[in-house]
Amino acid sequence: MRGDVGTETLLVNASQDLASIIDIATHLAFEIDGAQRNVALGICRMLEGVQLLVDKALDTAHPVV
Repeated sequence: MRGDVGTETLLVNASQDLASIIDIATHLAFEIDGAQRNVALGICRMLEGVQLLVDKALDTAHPVV
């Protein structure tokens, strides 16, 4: 990673990566059943919480005016 990448860029990329991972995990959750599905859905929920934190950090660091 380049050293001159700004905080906003890093947070935006992290948010987009999290959204992609959530989509993958959600798709997986609906392809499996039972305990494995519960695990996949739990992962989705944890990822959504992390995404909320990243998005809040982005809003705090670079508020939209």
